[in-house]
Amino acid sequence: MHFAIVLAVILPLSFILWVISVCVHSLSSRGSMDVWSPISPWRWLFAILLPILITRSAFQKRSLNRSGAIIGLFVGFVMTLTNYCFFAALLAFFLSGSKATKFRQDKKKKLEADFKEGGQRNWVQVLCNGGIATEIAIIHLIEHGTGEFPINFSRLYLSSWQAMAVLGALACSCGDTWASEIGNVVDFGQPRLITSFSTVPKGTNGGVTLVGTLASALGGATVGLAYYMALVLMLSESQLYNCPPQWPIVLVGAAAGLIGSAIDSILGAMFQYSGYCKTKQCIVEYPGDDVEYISGSPIFDNHSINLLSGLITAKAKANHDTFNLR
Repeated sequence: MHFAIVLAVILPLSFILWVISVCVHSLSSRGSMDVWSPISPWRWLFAILLPILITRSAFQKRSLNRSGAIIGLFVGFVMTLTNYCFFAALLAFFLSGSKATKFRQDKKKKLEADFKEGGQRNWVQVLCNGGIATEIAIIHLIEHGTGEFPINFSRLYLSSWQAMAVLGALACSCGDTWASEIGNVVDFGQPRLITSFSTVPKGTNGGVTLVGTLASALGGATVGLAYYMALVLMLSESQLYNCPPQWPIVLVGAAAGLIGSAIDSILGAMFQYSGYCKTKQCIVEYPGDDVEYISGSPIFDNHSINLLSGLITAKAKANHDTFNLR
């Protein structure tokens, strides 16, 4: 699809949505105090255009399949419309996670029974990795409208709480992606099961390595850095005046990536089945006659574990005492 055709559709659509938001705001504010301003036409335009361009490119590069691209459009739209910092964090996670997924694919073919060329994500994977952040972003949109806010728990407690929850969920997903996609294929020691510290084959759910642990923190820091850079670019000096330093956001991202990956590993070791299939000669997540048990129980799959770890990390990182950002 040519860019001119895309603009021919998006420009009128964004204008119509802007007119609707102005009308709704006008009706709702009659006889009451305005809570937040109507969404600008530029934000409507960017919220529609940017996700389309990114998901189209991801679909062509086989980072997303058709269903994943459709849900990705919705997630990207909500994040961009609500807060450009949310969009920057989401974009950092998606781009770096896609690169990590494609890292040393020849080795991953031997380790993963359900290996997909290019690491194509479907709608379930997109929702499990970005659903928690999207839900919190929608709540943030309803309560505070659109726009970027500094992290200041003493003056902007609720918006800061929600922003750190969004960051925590995305950093958790990115840290876990980096840990699993990089740690499993870098030849630097045998993984150890996080619950018992016994050595396990590569690809075992709950298996951790030094490289994977470091990668999880770096992955989370990447998301935090993207959030911080977008915040500094979007806010003026006057808006940041009398606010606490914003750079610890990067550390919050790193901590969320590290903690989220650890939570994911603990849940995986306990509630995901891992066994070695003698026929396929790789780790599988289901029992069978030719499968040698390693660890875990067949209660949750990988998608469910990702969703749970993202939810737990989002709540943990939303705590206003995190790194004393007050």
